[in-house]
Parts: sequence; C-alpha cells; structure tokens
Amino acid sequence: MKCLGTVMREIAFGLPTPMIRFCKMRFEVGSYLIRGANCLSRLTMACLLTAAGFGTVASGKTDPQFAGDEPLLIKAVVVTMFEHGAPTGDRPGEMQLWVERYPFSQMLSFEGGVRPLWYSTDGVLLICTGGGIANATASILALGVDARFDLSEAYWVIAGIAGGDPLDVSLGSAVWARQVVDGDLAYEIDAREIPDDWPYGLLPLGATRPVRPGQPIGDGWSVDTVSFQLNEVLVTRIYEATKDIRLPVSESAEKQGALYKGYPRAQEIPRVRLGETLAASTYWHGEKLNEWANDWVVVQSDASKNFMTSNMEDSGTLTAIRRLDQMRRADLDRVLVLRTVSNFTMPPPGKSAAWSATSPYPDAGMQAIEAAYIVGSAAVKTLLQDWADKEADRSH
Repeated sequence: MKCLGTVMREIAFGLPTPMIRFCKMRFEVGSYLIRGANCLSRLTMACLLTAAGFGTVASGKTDPQFAGDEPLLIKAVVVTMFEHGAPTGDRPGEMQLWVERYPFSQMLSFEGGVRPLWYSTDGVLLICTGGGIANATASILALGVDARFDLSEAYWVIAGIAGGDPLDVSLGSAVWARQVVDGDLAYEIDAREIPDDWPYGLLPLGATRPVRPGQPIGDGWSVDTVSFQLNEVLVTRIYEATKDIRLPVSESAEKQGALYKGYPRAQEIPRVRLGETLAASTYWHGEKLNEWANDWVVVQSDASKNFMTSNMEDSGTLTAIRRLDQMRRADLDRVLVLRTVSNFTMPPPGKSAAWSATSPYPDAGMQAIEAAYIVGSAAVKTLLQDWADKEADRSH
C-alpha cells in the first residue's frame, strides 16, 4: 500500500512512482544545497536549484524568475499596504480586490516582503507592503533590488485608504496627491505641556517653536525625506482621466458625514480630487492636530498645496523609490499616489477626539477600498495605454 506522501506527490506531479523516487532523490540533493546558503547568495542558490530542475511554482504557473536570463519588464507596479487575511475570498483589505478583479493570475514568492507578489500578463505587478513607514520602505527596496524584475521604466500606483480632512473631502472620496509630506520627522512635546502661545506641540526639526504657513522654518537641521514633490504633469493627466468616475456611495457614510454640520465638503457625494497627503506611522487625530496637518503640508511644500488625506506609509514608499531611482532601478517621475477616504481626521461638532478616533469606520472602510480599486485600476489602464502607444511608435 502506498504511503500518503507518495500518493500526494503522484497527484501533484502526475508522475509514476519511479519518477517520484528520482525527483525525491533530486529534492534531497537540493536540500543539501539549501543548507549551504550561508556560503552562497540567495540568487546563486536559486540558479543552482533551477539547474537541478527546481522551478518555483505558484498558482499552477512557473515563476517568471525561471523563465529566462533577462529580468521581467514591469510596466506598472500597484502598491497596497495591508490585507486582513487570505488574498481572496474573505474580508478585503487594500490588496484583495486587485487580485480578484484585475485579475492578477500568478502569485510569486517574495522573501523580502510580508506577502507574496502577484503578476498579470499585461506587465503589472502587485505588492502589499505591510502597514507603517518602516514596512513600506523595506518592502519597496526589497522589490526594487529583486533581480527577477526590471522596474526602471515602471509606473507606480500607490492605492490605499486614508483619513480625510472634513474641510475638503467626504467619505469615499479619492484624492490624487501632488505632494507627499512626512509627519513623523518632527519635534513633539506632550499636549499637557504646550506653551499657551503655541497652537500645537509639533514643530519642524531644528525649529524653536511651531511654524505657520508663510513663516520661515529656520536654519536648523533637517532631512531630505520630509517632503516629496511628485510629477505634477503626470498627476494632473491621471486626475483628468479619472475625475469623472462615479464612486460608490454608502448610507452609513452619509449618516456619518451628516454629523459634520458646517463642513459642506464632508457632506458631498464622494468624488475624485487633487490634494496632498501626510504620512505618519502614528495614527494621529483631532481638531488641533488637523490644524497642524494643514499648516505642516504648506510649510513643507508651498502655499498652493492643501492637506486632504492622512496615511501611514507613503513617505517610506517614496524614500525607497528615490533610492531606487538613484540606482537607476526606478523612475521617481512615474509615481502616483491615490488615497481614498475611509474616515475623518477630526471629530464632528459635539463629539470628542477620543470618540472619533476609536469609532469604527462606516461599512468597515469598504466604500474607500472599493474606490481605491475603481480609480486605481482606471489609472493603470491609462498608463498601460501609454506603453502601447510608445511601443507602436517604436515599431514605426
């Protein structure tokens, strides 16, 4: 009687038992090779295993890293940040709708990340970075140096949910950023110790007091990852291509928006907008911090910019792509940041910041998750058409 392992191998590979024994022998050889990984790079080890007949198989198809000597040309990278559970079939996070609907047909191993990658035959790659600036930075850098892929001409579409400023947006709205600003690189003092003449307890690195729009930051030290100016020509073109998309509406989101009396933008139907995003791994909240966020974005960019969404990853993603651009592995001018509003960044009149910060999102954020896919996928299709047009020009 055959052992269960032999039966399963025969089912998986469709091979007769003698061939299974042969494959087992080669697998054992491969195991010894793997134990020598401390002496060889992972890439070299992958090549050795490939030569021995071992290809990585995911979703029934061969991983492109084994398809040939040349790296796979990627036309666009979709960047999501979190997922609740499985990549399909359960409660969706930012990644799941892309996997199910785009569709991404091939799952690829990704040892440098928190989840496998997904690949579509039209040249699009999907990544889920993990939440927070540190995860985003590490995951994007790991992807950028992955020898399987050529990302040098790829567009990057960052598509995720966010907090939204009720002064500017309603729940479910989608906002294309022209500027990504970091909110963690700052001095901060406890709110109970803020001087009476300060508007809030956050100030730029090297400053001696909070800085309001129009005031100089000063000559103190800073870092070059506080603010990222995106390619406004590209951002504006994609905004124009997507601005008339009808976004999902939600009865519970409308009820939430109705609480914001005196905030007409918070009560509008969701729509696509242009506005800036502020990245901070700290989940901040409240009227005073919302005032700080509006000031901070202008201080760290210019008076034409307007804070609309808050996120927890984008300055890390942009930092990584900038480094990859320096290495000629990515193009910083091809980055797009889309954030859709799942919750507000401050409470409605009559409610406390603590109540608002800890309240569940309307529809568990699904309205915003849907909007991120709808608008983001439309942008990807527009960018792929750019590739098709360029390829047609080259052929002539």
